[in-house]
Amino acid sequence: MSDAVETDILVAGAGPAGLCAGLSLALAGRNVVVAGPPDTRATARTVALFDGSVRFLQSLGVWDSLAPTAAPLKVMRIVDDTGSLFKAGPMDFRAEEIGLEQFGFNIENAALVAALEAALANEPLAQRNEDLVTGYAFANDGVTARLSRGGDVDAKLVVAADGRSSPAREAAGIKTRAWSYPQMAFTAILSHRQPHNGASTEFHTREGPFTLVPLPGTATAAHRSSLVWMMHPDSARKLKTLAPEKLIGAIEQQSHFLLGAITLERAGAFIPIEGLSARAMTAQRLALVGEAAHVFPPIGAQGLNLGLRDVAHLAECFDTTKPLDAGDASMLAAYERARRADVASRQISVDLLNRTLLAGLLPIDVMRAAGMTALRTIAPLRHFAMREGVLPGLGAPAVMRRPA
Repeated sequence: MSDAVETDILVAGAGPAGLCAGLSLALAGRNVVVAGPPDTRATARTVALFDGSVRFLQSLGVWDSLAPTAAPLKVMRIVDDTGSLFKAGPMDFRAEEIGLEQFGFNIENAALVAALEAALANEPLAQRNEDLVTGYAFANDGVTARLSRGGDVDAKLVVAADGRSSPAREAAGIKTRAWSYPQMAFTAILSHRQPHNGASTEFHTREGPFTLVPLPGTATAAHRSSLVWMMHPDSARKLKTLAPEKLIGAIEQQSHFLLGAITLERAGAFIPIEGLSARAMTAQRLALVGEAAHVFPPIGAQGLNLGLRDVAHLAECFDTTKPLDAGDASMLAAYERARRADVASRQISVDLLNRTLLAGLLPIDVMRAAGMTALRTIAPLRHFAMREGVLPGLGAPAVMRRPA
């Protein structure tokens, strides 16, 4: 159509993965339109960005503005709080053991989005459109996308960063496997009397992990953390009815008073825990990134870090194949190959850990305790697990790797 905006790449979705995709592909020399309403909600969501993700954000020129609002994660502590007769003792994974000052940083989601929006606004090859994309017409030579307030975007490639219900994925006919867990997650931002000392603590309970992650202090609260509390839906319903002081008491009790007296700075939502896996990461003129491709429980801070690896690998595939056509089939095939193993391995490991906690079966408790004991006592195994948790040893995007 004559009034259509023409571009190399349309990124559908303006969350962190979509904004990073738009910025990285524009920096790679492509004309990009990023479409989607801005996320301006005041939520209690935070993101733990591992070392590779921080390196990627440094390459995009946004980390310096984010660093003052981020808290370093120097220790990852796991505590078996299942009440099982067979359980391993508390275990600390320390970043210094694998040559890092910290595993990464925890930051409020709103701060990350604001920094990425600002960087995108200053990128001359990027155009920001706050409309939703409501329809797609995929063809051999390009894609036409319809915007919610009228008008079209004609692109050679669509990068779908439009979430777990991805309209772009549906329009392209990519099938998914979806599942749910008997769990909900409650999020909150807390201030507390005792310092966290850079340690993220994950209590493994029979209803799922209860995780406290460091945040930087403020002028009015020296010690702060974010909370992700996974629980059975019945427990969530009870928690919803509690008065604020009772809710604070429940959090303090579940944390075993690790951080002393707690103040509820901001309560978030109760979120159903679901899983999703796209049968393919690509289709004709389409690449999936982030939750359009994979969704799983908020355990081990894998979600956004995996999505950022999607984006970094996509940009790397452009760099290595150098296609004249942004939707080139060989480039998309290279992206598909680069991502499948990493995504599958993370989904399997997170799903398995979550289900072993929920099972409540003695043989599974014994195996889990044995595995945790091995990690605590066998240093090479522990170091391998730490390195793989932060960034896969094989096939990681070059921009995320530490210099040799």
